[in-house]
This record gives sequence, structure tokens and C-alpha cells, in this order.
Amino acid sequence: MKRVPVLPTLVVGLAVAAMVALGLWQLLDRLPQKRAYLAQLAANPARPPIAFPLFPDDSLLFRRTVAECRPPVTVRRAGAGAAGFRLIATCSVQHGAMQVQLGTTHDPRKAIAWPGGRVTGYVAHAPDGGSLIQSAFDHRPQAMLLVADSPAAGLEPNPSPDIDAVPNNHLAYAVQWFLFAAIAAIIYALAVVRRNRMVVVTDTHG
Repeated sequence: MKRVPVLPTLVVGLAVAAMVALGLWQLLDRLPQKRAYLAQLAANPARPPIAFPLFPDDSLLFRRTVAECRPPVTVRRAGAGAAGFRLIATCSVQHGAMQVQLGTTHDPRKAIAWPGGRVTGYVAHAPDGGSLIQSAFDHRPQAMLLVADSPAAGLEPNPSPDIDAVPNNHLAYAVQWFLFAAIAAIIYALAVVRRNRMVVVTDTHG
């Protein structure tokens, strides 16, 4: 008679059920939410301009915006992928500070003096400078960035809003959880079959 170990089977069964539940959560809850969010972001560039948000609000990404950037102004460089580098100014505004992406350059030593002033553009995420590992464990909202319509003198234009830059991995996450559940169940079933065969061989030779 084949034996199924009760406690290990219960533990593996609970683990498989948890992985299936996580897959269903990604597929039936998180994926529709992200699709609705992406639809909102796709419509944002056509909505009326707003004052630049001083506090993080991801629902405002790609909205047209305007702000008055006051001195003092500091300018730093940040990576921009194929565009090389982006120059980002930090300046004063009423009741706080803001960051403005002035333009891009392929010159890693490029430096400019920008006095500030009225800026129009769209809302994006500011680079946080953290590693992938840090971002995985740090769930604080990402700061906002004003991407200027017109580049500062000596810089190349900023890219237009790109909805494709917003990740939507929930379908892939769901598939991964279902695969993990299937693999765990198959491995455990094979282990039980192998164990029972060993028990039969032992009993036969006993």
C-alpha cells in the first residue's frame, strides 16, 4: 500500500495553495488595476496643465505642468540611457524645492549655469540614485520631476512622455507564481513516488 506522509504533504499543499493564490491576485486584482492606471497615464498629456506637484502623486505622471524655479539653483548629472546624461536642476519654489530636467547631453563633463525662471513641461519621476536592491525594499514614493519642454542652452531636447516606460509585469508575475506552484507539486509528487518505491524494495528484501 502506497503511503503519503501527512505532515510534509500538508506543508507542501499549503505552500502550493499560497503560490496559486498569489498568482490569482496578480492576474485578477493587480493586472486590472495597472491597466486602468496606464489608461489614466495615457490620457494625462491631453488634460489641462497643473501647478507642479511638490509631493509625490503617481496619478499625475505625464500631466502638463508649469512652475517658477527660483534661485539658488544647483545642477547635477544623472544617467539617461541611450541619451547619455540628463542635467537636473534643484531649485527653490514656494513652500519647498523642486527638480527640473533641463535637457540631455552625451558629454559626461557637461556643465551649465542656469539661473532658473518659469518652466513648462510634464511631470515625471525624479531619479533616486538607489540600487535595484535598495528599490526592492524601499517603498517610499518617488519624488516628482519637471521635464522641461525647451532645453537649456547647450543641451539636447528632453524625450516626450513615454507610457511604455511604466512597467506592467503583473501578468508575468502571475505566470511565475503558477509555474512555481506546478514545479513544487511535481517535485514533491516525484519525491513521494521515489520514497514509496524505496519502502517497497526495503519491505521486499526484509
